[in-house]
Amino acid sequence: MHAPLARFISAFAGIFLLVVGFLFSLAALAVASSLALVVWLWFWWRTRALRSHRFDMPSNGAGPTGEVIEGEAVVVEETFTRATSNRLPKSPDRR
Repeated sequence: MHAPLARFISAFAGIFLLVVGFLFSLAALAVASSLALVVWLWFWWRTRALRSHRFDMPSNGAGPTGEVIEGEAVVVEETFTRATSNRLPKSPDRR
């Protein structure tokens, strides 16, 4: 049978270690979220010129100079026929 004082000290040490571990995880979470925020703000700041350029472009499909290039598209359907054999024809070099 263990002494009551030893059980109290071990329970107190266990609770203390749990609290310290929880506080350490909170600190690590705060550091990680702060770092993520800094990286996101840096990326946002570096791409501000691209965002302003995107909003300055006209929405009629024209390029940055206002010139529209017109064209015509043709859809070509390809048909594939299955050969009777899945092997390639024999090479003329082979006998």
